[in-house]
Amino acid sequence: MSAGFDYASTRTLDAPVDQVWAAWTLADRYGKWASAEDVVLDVRPGGAWSSVMVIPGGARVPLTGIYTEVVENERLVMGMNVPGREEPALMTLELATEGAGSTRITLSQTFDTAEERDQAELGSNMLLDGLTAFLAAA
Repeated sequence: MSAGFDYASTRTLDAPVDQVWAAWTLADRYGKWASAEDVVLDVRPGGAWSSVMVIPGGARVPLTGIYTEVVENERLVMGMNVPGREEPALMTLELATEGAGSTRITLSQTFDTAEERDQAELGSNMLLDGLTAFLAAA
């Protein structure tokens, strides 16, 4: 990681790695747990992704980006286009089997400022909350 303000959020999920991977890489599943609409995921290096996040209160936020690294059932590195930034903000997702039928997931990012980091970490924890609830209901 480059110098800057970074975070890593880790959870153990009660689902096998392939189910967690599918939740992140299949548009219909991603939309359900990530509070997203109009989800398009071209999960391959250089492939584009887009969605419209629906945040509490009903505001709709369009998001776009690309995948820079894809290792099935192990690692996704996704860039998100951020207004005012020349380079996309990269987020790394890492998966590992933890015990019988469980998965350790880690989301990590590095930012130029503590404020950007704190905002992104909050968003990542909200994503992990949604993913945890989705997998528990599956």
